[in-house]
Amino acid sequence: MPRTAARQPVEAIPLRRVQAPPPAGDRRRRRLTDQLRAHAFLIGGVVCFALFSWYPAIRAVVIAFQKYTPGSSPEWVGTDNFTRVWHDPEFAAAWRNTFTFTVLALLLGFAVPFVMALVLNELRHAKAFFRVVVYLPVMIPPVVSALLWKWFYDPGAGLANEVLRFAHLPTSNWSNGADTALVSLVIVATWANMGGTVLIYLAALQSIPGELYEAAELDGASLLQRIRHVTVPQTRFVILMLMLLQIIATMQVFTEPFVITGGGPENATVTVLYLIYKYAFLYNDFGGACALSVMLLVLLGVFAAGYLRLTRSEADL
Repeated sequence: MPRTAARQPVEAIPLRRVQAPPPAGDRRRRRLTDQLRAHAFLIGGVVCFALFSWYPAIRAVVIAFQKYTPGSSPEWVGTDNFTRVWHDPEFAAAWRNTFTFTVLALLLGFAVPFVMALVLNELRHAKAFFRVVVYLPVMIPPVVSALLWKWFYDPGAGLANEVLRFAHLPTSNWSNGADTALVSLVIVATWANMGGTVLIYLAALQSIPGELYEAAELDGASLLQRIRHVTVPQTRFVILMLMLLQIIATMQVFTEPFVITGGGPENATVTVLYLIYKYAFLYNDFGGACALSVMLLVLLGVFAAGYLRLTRSEADL
């Protein structure tokens, strides 16, 4: 008869002890402790925003309806500050210069960083070096940067006119000319602030899958067609957000007119923020300054809300 194989002893599998879930009361106490700890970390930020952002904004709205001078009790005057500011001869010039500066900065300062990011994205060597070079102007204090450009634009011994003379080209008054002053300030603002924008664009470009460009090349797409049909659609969310931030920032331009031109020549570079500064610290009229601030706040708030509403469908795609 055939022999049957001997059965091997089966090792017993150790059973794991399943721990019972903690009581409902302990879970609630733990959840409450976690929430209290999280809110404790947020208290510092909330207090800072309340003291240095929310309170000054609310206080400025209140002062806009008062006759206020530091050291004296405020007097409620209603909308008189808005009426007086509206009829100021510099009011129209300030808004016109601000809108012109914003349009020029959008045409120049929005296109140049995008092109720079495209060029940096195509580099194969010394990427880190060129990124530092592009970002370097952002690390220079704004006042120092404006003073350097003020010397650069000097019509006598400035480097800009020296280069033009060396090339046997006609010189320019740059920031001292009523026709060229605002454009000169746009160049300064673009140079000083484009570094951060370039890096943001570069990060967005590097997140685009390479397969999309390969497929476009196989279809015979040219460089401009690849940028139009691949690059721009893939980065449209970043483009829309940066455009909004840039418009809001350029509407609040102050450093360049204050340091380089002082609002001149002939009020050619007086902006809304510079006019607010003049009302507060030159005219000692804090009510008028706050009235102008409220006008700018309302305008930017309405614009931002409308812009986000119009571009919401584009961003969701």
